[in-house]
Amino acid sequence: MAVRDKMAAQAQPHLREGETIQAVFGSQTASQYLFVAGWLPFIIVNKYRMVTVTNQRIIVFDTGRWGMVKVKSVAYELPRTTQLGPGSKIWHVINTGSENLRVHRRFFKDLAEADRLSGAAGPSA
Repeated sequence: MAVRDKMAAQAQPHLREGETIQAVFGSQTASQYLFVAGWLPFIIVNKYRMVTVTNQRIIVFDTGRWGMVKVKSVAYELPRTTQLGPGSKIWHVINTGSENLRVHRRFFKDLAEADRLSGAAGPSA
């Protein structure tokens, strides 16, 4: 099973009736460069998050310190109109107001799809 399918399956029980998943991707709260100081400081500071974009809202799940697939709890929600991308460089930072989510380049297509479906995507070049 692909990682996005596993994430979607974990998010499904937390959805409202009639709510459908449009995109799902993983993120982390600490900068990857903190790992240069050692793995222990990174593990202490970092939290993994799974972001699930639905037709009604954006749900940010806490997935713990060891991975971004298994949902532990709902961390917070964002309005569906929140612009998530466009992704740039290797790590894209989304400021949610309560924390920064760092999204790896492998999930940039999910950011773009979520923005496209919400109408929040910026102007095309």
